[in-house]
Amino acid sequence: MSTEERIERLRLLREEHEHAGSQRAIDKQHEAGKMTARERIDALVDKGSFVELDMFVRHEARGFGIEDRRPPGDAVITGWGTIDGRTVFVFAEDFTVFGGSLGEAVSEKICKVMDLAMDTGAPLIGLKDSGGARIQEGVFALDGYGKIFHRNVRASGVIPQISLIMGPCAGGAVYSPAMTDFVYQVEGTSHLFITGPDVIKAVTGEEVTFDTLGGAHSHSQISGVTHFVSSDGRHALEEIRYLLSFLPQNNMEAPPFFTPADRADRMEEALTTLIPDSPNQPYDIVELIELVVDDGEFYQVHQRYAENIVTGFGRLDGYSVGIVGNNPSALAGTLDIDASVKAARFVRFCDAFNIPLVTFVDVPGFLPGVDQEHGGIIRHGAKLLYAYCEATVPRVTVITRKAYGGAYVVMNSRGVGADIAFAWPTAEIAVMGSQGAVNIIHRRDIADAADTEQRRSELIADYETQFSNPYVAAERGLIDEVIEPRETRYRLIQALEMLRTKRTTLPPKKHGNIPL
Repeated sequence: MSTEERIERLRLLREEHEHAGSQRAIDKQHEAGKMTARERIDALVDKGSFVELDMFVRHEARGFGIEDRRPPGDAVITGWGTIDGRTVFVFAEDFTVFGGSLGEAVSEKICKVMDLAMDTGAPLIGLKDSGGARIQEGVFALDGYGKIFHRNVRASGVIPQISLIMGPCAGGAVYSPAMTDFVYQVEGTSHLFITGPDVIKAVTGEEVTFDTLGGAHSHSQISGVTHFVSSDGRHALEEIRYLLSFLPQNNMEAPPFFTPADRADRMEEALTTLIPDSPNQPYDIVELIELVVDDGEFYQVHQRYAENIVTGFGRLDGYSVGIVGNNPSALAGTLDIDASVKAARFVRFCDAFNIPLVTFVDVPGFLPGVDQEHGGIIRHGAKLLYAYCEATVPRVTVITRKAYGGAYVVMNSRGVGADIAFAWPTAEIAVMGSQGAVNIIHRRDIADAADTEQRRSELIADYETQFSNPYVAAERGLIDEVIEPRETRYRLIQALEMLRTKRTTLPPKKHGNIPL
């Protein structure tokens, strides 16, 4: 065979690979409002940067009814490219080929690209659109999932792992995205569940739709599996590009720096009047955060889930920070089971990837109730406590208003290792609110008073003067400084600049035992 013939054969194989999915399958994909795997990759990475791997791999499933159809590349496209000039590795399940199902060849391709991402220290992005394990390959397909799961765990805390659910993702396949750092879902076209509606109906008699069971709404607001929701696939891919702008390539690097248009010493007068005079009146912590960070850019993580606590990424003087804040506009900012787990996971991610943590505290306590106690609020609240105690990145706390009881301690207090703790003059730091404390401490005094309400008011005022203010804590060094609200941005930037060279040595151990 001549050189020209060999080159022509290569061209034909490439063309066969690029058209592995039938035109009918591609048309159905588009009719369902979905992009093809190749279109998704092209929209995700920088133009012309994608380099494909294993485009000639074919399955070896002999005698399973698919031996006559062996498209090159099988049902996944893998490779690497760049996003804003930085290397990322990608695999995109191709629903137009065998319904994107995972067989041995597909799993080997995905494992190879995961290994390369680990070896080179670059983020891994999985675009999920698959009918699940390939039935014709039986246990070999299941073993393939096991190999992928093993690599997800090995890569955890080493490189950022991002999953985008763009179609079906069912059965054992769901555990790979569940172990990645961030999960995106597309409204209307993506579904994520262990067992489908038909199985549920057969076993329990319940009737449920795909969307109600595993749609973006269910997982972003109820289960907490999904961190971000996008209106369509293209928007989701743009969101991933934005997320990566806050993250380092791996756990040995610092996040990227962006020169801000915002002044570091900006005084934000709007913060002075943001908190209502009444301690029982809510305000939106997101508004506060956006007034503090560079150019008002705050990218919320888990925005629709456990809204009583807010987590997300911003920048201060061009440097990425992870932000956690109690939100008084939802459940009065109390910590409950979902909020504790949400914040704990975020804190641990930031710590793993060298992203400093800023915590805004306005917490009246843990949410009371039988459901919370029986649901394990002690165990789940301990996850957040453990996450903060474990974190070695720079940690700065700002107490804006209430900081009561055990919840004060859990929310990155000096006692659990905060490097710098600021408080606004409106801060109330105590075991409990002044009214509750007075009712307990001075119960008899109030009952014996001629005018019980007047006496209660006097005692509450006295308690607030003695205990429920930031100056008592500041006298003992538990608060480093009481600052004006308008100074918050500048003081955070000063503190984080000082902490940039922080080094902490942990005792030698294999790993801790977080109360899962």
